[in-house]
Amino acid sequence: MTNTNKNIQLISTISEDNKLTLALQDIEITQPGADEVVIRIEAAPLNPSDLAVMFSAANMSTARQSGTEQSPVITADVPAQFMPAVKTRVGKATPVGNEGAGTVIAAGSSPAAQALMGKTVAVIGGGTYRQYICANVQSCLALKEGITAKEGASAFVNPLTALAMVETMRAEGHKAIIHTAAASNLGQMLNRICIADGIDLINIVRKTEQETLLRDMGAKYVVNSSSDTFLAQLTAAIIETGATIAFDPIGGGQLTSDILNCMEVAAARDMKEHSVYGSDTFKQVYIYGALDRGPITLNRNFGFAWGVSGFLLFNALGKLGTKTVIAMRKRVTDEITTTFASHYTHEVSLAEVLQLESIAAYSKQATGEKYLITPQR
Repeated sequence: MTNTNKNIQLISTISEDNKLTLALQDIEITQPGADEVVIRIEAAPLNPSDLAVMFSAANMSTARQSGTEQSPVITADVPAQFMPAVKTRVGKATPVGNEGAGTVIAAGSSPAAQALMGKTVAVIGGGTYRQYICANVQSCLALKEGITAKEGASAFVNPLTALAMVETMRAEGHKAIIHTAAASNLGQMLNRICIADGIDLINIVRKTEQETLLRDMGAKYVVNSSSDTFLAQLTAAIIETGATIAFDPIGGGQLTSDILNCMEVAAARDMKEHSVYGSDTFKQVYIYGALDRGPITLNRNFGFAWGVSGFLLFNALGKLGTKTVIAMRKRVTDEITTTFASHYTHEVSLAEVLQLESIAAYSKQATGEKYLITPQR
């Protein structure tokens, strides 16, 4: 199957003595079953969801590095109050990495598996921070001829999340979207989708250069949350677009509350009579990340017709149905170098992921900074 039986994966383990350990582990290359393929992983992105698995509840300011240059080991302390929340992980070596891409080097006996032999595919399903992975064909996306593993490495999480936001908007009867931290890789994809599909999108950013970036990409509505006139600008954009659904990767703080309040101000303009219950226009904010792990503060000036919910990709796909998801996957394949293009600012090997200097950089999750792991290096 390969010239070597060597296979290295990155694992995250929490022990009973309140310690997180990140290390590289030698494992076997699994033989494929009938509907499985073995993929040589050549590129895998570092997404915020991956960091949540890697670091879990650990305080990474306590991180210490040991081991060797080729096989570093990172340890960090997990605060005692968080241990009950991670009790199901204690003592278990958890493979890290939600997605990646590479070449199929072995295939099972089924026609679907054999059809992927030798092809470059994207894969989702966990444990992609390794050199070789065995995966079911349903977890794979065959990339078009000439598309590289690097170009296809982020074919699942961000593209399908952005598309799921648009499809959720349609399914729930909204007509325009608000997105926060909108200059992110995912935010840029969502902006391109909305422009192509003729959907109004209000982009919330916090820096002037992020405003410029999105406007240069054709964004019509960009508001800066650090501006003195933010709430007025957001309300004006909501009045113009009729946006009643928002997606927020930040979570903590009062931005969710501000969005709901501005939606309510926009909706209340059309009310003929005052109601202590506010407008009957339903307003929805979905939280899909945890860039701020603090409490979500709601200052309830937005009536009673509202919802704040978590938004998880796989749950959203389940609600949207098979036909819609198949169409979404095809669109990603067709537009992987345009609408769904990802740009990486740093490339690191598996060993370099476990260096304190690298961790300090990529754990900031800074907008415009995206890391790619190249496990074969």
